[in-house]
Amino acid sequence: MNTSWRFPRWGGYAVALVLTTAVTGVIALTRLRGEVANISMLYLLAVLASAVMFGSGPAIMAACAAFVEFNVLFLEPRYRLTVSEPGEWVALVLLLVTGVITGQLAAAIRNRAQEAERREREAIVLYDVVRLMAGADLSHALAAVAERLRIELGMAAVLIDMSGSSPAIARAEAGASDALELARAAQRAPARLLREGAPPTAQQRGSAGRWIKVVPPHAPAERGRRGPLHTVPIGSEEQQIGSLVLVQAGGRSPLTPADDRLLSAVANQIRLAVERERLREEATEAEVLRRTDELKSALLSAVSHDLRTPLSSIIASAGSLLQEDVAWTKEERGEFAKAIEEEAQRLNRLVGNLLDLSRIEAGSLRPEKGWYDLGALIDDVAGRLRPLTARHTLRVDVAEEMPPVLLDYVEIDDVLSNLIENAVKYAPAGTEIVVRATVSGGEVNIEVADRGPGIPEQALPHLFQPFYRAQDGAVQAKGTGLGLAVAEGLVRAHGGRIRAENRAEGGARFVVTLPLGEAPVAASEQRP
Repeated sequence: MNTSWRFPRWGGYAVALVLTTAVTGVIALTRLRGEVANISMLYLLAVLASAVMFGSGPAIMAACAAFVEFNVLFLEPRYRLTVSEPGEWVALVLLLVTGVITGQLAAAIRNRAQEAERREREAIVLYDVVRLMAGADLSHALAAVAERLRIELGMAAVLIDMSGSSPAIARAEAGASDALELARAAQRAPARLLREGAPPTAQQRGSAGRWIKVVPPHAPAERGRRGPLHTVPIGSEEQQIGSLVLVQAGGRSPLTPADDRLLSAVANQIRLAVERERLREEATEAEVLRRTDELKSALLSAVSHDLRTPLSSIIASAGSLLQEDVAWTKEERGEFAKAIEEEAQRLNRLVGNLLDLSRIEAGSLRPEKGWYDLGALIDDVAGRLRPLTARHTLRVDVAEEMPPVLLDYVEIDDVLSNLIENAVKYAPAGTEIVVRATVSGGEVNIEVADRGPGIPEQALPHLFQPFYRAQDGAVQAKGTGLGLAVAEGLVRAHGGRIRAENRAEGGARFVVTLPLGEAPVAASEQRP
C-alpha cells in the first residue's frame, strides 16, 4: 500500500522535523567528544529519508530545519540566527543547497518508482481483465472483474450492471452488503460520473477521464459513512449499455489519474466483450437460419423429386390396371401390383426417414429400451429386406453367446435397414454384403461391410449430414441422403457412436457401437 495513504498530509512534515531533530542530537553528542569536520553533512541522511518516504515537500522542510538548527545550536554566536565567520556562511549555504538538491533528486526517484509501480499495476490489472472477458461465460467473467477491481482499488464495493446491453446480462457485484446498497442507489442517481478524456491521436497521447459531479434536483438521502460514490458509464455517449459503480472505502485517498485511466480502459473492455457476445449470438442465429434455409431447400428438393418419382410409378401402374379396354394377363397385372407395392414401400421408407430426422432435429427422440436378442433382430431385418438384397449375397455373422443388449428394437431396426439399403445402393450386383456383430470391452459392435467402390475421401467428413450424397465418377448416387443422417441420430440417442471407413480389400464399412449395459440375471428375450 502507498505510504501516503497511511499518513495525513502534514504527517510527512512532522516526521521530517523529528528526523532532523534526531540528527541534531547525534551531532551534539559527537561534538562533546571533539570537533569533527563537515559533521553537518549528517543532516543529508534526514533529508534523504524524508524525500524517499514523503516526497520533495518534507525533504525541503528537513533541509531548512537543518540549516536553522545547525546555525542556532552549533555556530558562534550560539542560539542566534547569525554567523560571525564568513566561511561559516558558505558551509551553511552549501548545506542548504545540497540538502534541497539531494531531497529533490531523491523525491523525483521516489515519484518515478511509484509511477512505475502504478503503471505496472495498471497494465497487469488491464491484462487480467482482458483475459477474464475473453471467457465464454460473460456473467462469470464480470463477477471476477468486479472482485478484482474491488481488491486492486481498495473499494468497499463494486457493481457492474449491464441491463442496457443486448442481450441483457445479469449484474455482477462484489463487496459488503451495506456498501452494495449504496452502489445500487448510485446506479439510479449517480453522484459522480467519469467522462472519457481526449482520445489519442497518431502524434499525441490520450488524456485521462474527467469526473463530473451530478447534482440531483432534490437533496439526496444520507449515504452513510462509506465515502464518495463513483459511476463509470459503459458504452458510447450515444448509447449507454451499462455502468460500473464504485463505493470508496473510508480512509482511502482519492482516485488518481492512473486509476481513472484504468477504470476507463476496463469499461471499454467490458463494452467490447458485450459487443463480441452480441455479434457471436447474431452469428449463431444467422448460422441457424442459414442451415434451416438449406434444410428447407433440401427438403423441398427431396419432396419435389424423390417423392414424385415413386408417386408417378404408382399412378402409372394403378392407371394401367384400371384400363378396361386392355386385356392384361395375370402376369402383367402381377407386375403392376408388385411395382405399386415396391414404390409404396419406397415412399414409406422416405417418409419414415423424414419423420425420424424431424424428431432428431427437435431433440424429442427418446428410445424405449428393452433387453433384446441382437441376433434375432438382425435376422428379422435381413428377412424383411430379402427382396431388396435379392441381387446380392447377404451374410450374417453374429458372435456366439451374444448377450442381450439394451436397445430400442424399432430404432435399431431402422439403423440396420438404412445401412443395408445404403450398401445395396452402392455395391455392384452379385457382390457380398456382410453384417457382423461382436462384443468387445463392454460394447457391442455391429458392422455392415460391402464390396462396392468405397467412399471418396472428401466425402467422409460429411457422410452423416442430412441430404448429403457421396458421388464419384463410377457411381451415381441415388436417394435423398437421409438414411445415414437418421442412423447417426438414432445411434447417438442410444449413447453409441457410428463411423464409416474404407476397407483395405475394397468397399466400405460402417460400424455401429452400442453400450452393452449390465444384463439382468434372467433376461427374457423380448420381441416388439
